Amino acid sequence: MVNDLLKSVRKIEIKTRGLSRQIFAGEYHSAFKGRGMAFSEVREYQYGDDIRNMDWNVTARLNAPYVKIFEEERELTVMLLIDVSGSRWFGTTQKFKKDLMAEVAGVLSFSASINNDKVGALFFSDKVEKFIPPKKGRSHLLRIIRELLEFEPKSQQTNVSEALRYLTNAIKKRCTAFLLSDLIDLSDDGKVQFEEALKIAANKHDLAAIRLYDPRETNLPKVGLMQLRDAETGKEMWVDTSSGKVRAQYESWWRNANVSVSQSLAKCRIDNVQISTAEDYVKPLIRLFESR
Repeated sequence: MVNDLLKSVRKIEIKTRGLSRQIFAGEYHSAFKGRGMAFSEVREYQYGDDIRNMDWNVTARLNAPYVKIFEEERELTVMLLIDVSGSRWFGTTQKFKKDLMAEVAGVLSFSASINNDKVGALFFSDKVEKFIPPKKGRSHLLRIIRELLEFEPKSQQTNVSEALRYLTNAIKKRCTAFLLSDLIDLSDDGKVQFEEALKIAANKHDLAAIRLYDPRETNLPKVGLMQLRDAETGKEMWVDTSSGKVRAQYESWWRNANVSVSQSLAKCRIDNVQISTAEDYVKPLIRLFESR
């Protein structure tokens, strides 16, 4: 069991580190480098300065307008917010969403490492299951991948807001954060439940979303009576997939859910991309980087 795990970690390292060096390192650098800003000094306001950088405390004390000056950070902190709820075990083609997530996390981690950035991870279900503080080094990156492959969460359900709130509170300085999840966290009436937390987190950090899904989640196959089980709640039910009405209702639900999530991400100005378990993730990730 341990040997199998080490082989899996090594396999992911070889593949994702190679991709990072050959393809992603430059794309990552141009997309995310210099996005973090560190406070440098306070000086008197000059014509053309952004009034959003006004230091009102100093302005009031000295009775003259002063602004905060920021400099681009040479070193970034990258946080991976990874959904470890029950739905990650779904997969009907080449791999589970869980496996796709591990590879994408590997690519992001090694791309960040090549650019000398620190990497941390936050595993979440309907609560924060594990927090791995940002660090540098190959052994640290391999720990994140290993933990992701073998980690057993206490809960199987999803609450994206909890992860976003934890990020906002735990990471004080601005960081680059990647949210890896299917983002299916909706109320009974189909509304996205994490939009407010998303907005707050995006105002503090440079946030991007990577939405993972399996093609079979988008529609039901016509195979007659079939027993379905909700991976997150454990609820089971029989569904007559030979019914065109049933299949149409499910497809409508999925389409509406997808639209709701897309609208929330757009509203909060979150760069995002969708990646299927049936496709190569290289091109979608490059699209995400190039869109920035």
